[in-house]
Amino acid sequence: MTKTQLRAMLVPDAGASARSADYFRSPHHLRAEGVTHSLVIDGGEGRSLLLPLIVRPIEGTPHRDAVSPYGYPGGLVNGLSEVPKESVDWRATGLVCIFVRDRVSGPRCFGGATERNEVFFIDPRLPVEFREMHRRHVKRNVRDGFVTHREPAREAASEVREGFKQAYRQTMVRDRASARYFFSDAYFEELFASPVAWLLTTRAPDGQVAAAAVCVSSDGVLHYYLGGTADAYRARSPSKNLFVAMAELCSELGLPLHLGGGIQPGDGLEEFKRGLANSSSRLRTHEIVCEPELYAHLVGGRAEGGYFPAYRFPGPGAFDGA
Repeated sequence: MTKTQLRAMLVPDAGASARSADYFRSPHHLRAEGVTHSLVIDGGEGRSLLLPLIVRPIEGTPHRDAVSPYGYPGGLVNGLSEVPKESVDWRATGLVCIFVRDRVSGPRCFGGATERNEVFFIDPRLPVEFREMHRRHVKRNVRDGFVTHREPAREAASEVREGFKQAYRQTMVRDRASARYFFSDAYFEELFASPVAWLLTTRAPDGQVAAAAVCVSSDGVLHYYLGGTADAYRARSPSKNLFVAMAELCSELGLPLHLGGGIQPGDGLEEFKRGLANSSSRLRTHEIVCEPELYAHLVGGRAEGGYFPAYRFPGPGAFDGA
């Protein structure tokens, strides 16, 4: 290690060193995601970069790798950001590699990020203009008795929370989502308990939850985090009413609303969100190989279209990393 090289350390503290009030590094999210460690990079003179990580065994080997929790956590930046990955000695972590999901705005963890799929925003400082069909469907639903409501998630009644979970899970089944997206009740309870989470619902005339969404505040952005539409009301597109309510909420909070992107680049969901947005960006990730020779041995010459780590490639349809 050269004199100028930084040193990375892995601390088994369930992410406590990297916690903040921002949702994606909050105790609620870190517990829900099962975060095991903090990655600590000390830059000296009070500067540091702290990242929550989930350390995992690599099946069939004595080795381990790590991944950021789901969402857009990045790291807790204390005067140390855009760190060149090659300037860090990773050996003390004992990991083969690390996959880092960075935040969607603000200071980045490391330099040389990989740009992934396009994501979309409603910026309240810019004109917001929904497509004519979107506006027409929203007005029709209101006229026919659909009612949209929002409240802090931790204040929502249990039947509202259950309505959200049902709509979300039915949507995941329809979309044939991977097992990763079928969150447990315990996961949702952590999410609902967060002081920076809002639960929005659109109810049908019969009082049932037709569509619902959870938004969370993290790093100066309001994120549309999870949502879905109940099977019985899908033809009415009640989620369109939710997006109007989310746009109103972000305007009141003075925060840009991050809508996310599609499941796959260029799919119908991406095009729908493009039609709502007035700005866009790219997701950014960092692929860190701590032990190059060992990583190459585990990969065995495979190249899986940018998926990282390649030895965990789950099959067709995967496009980033895990």
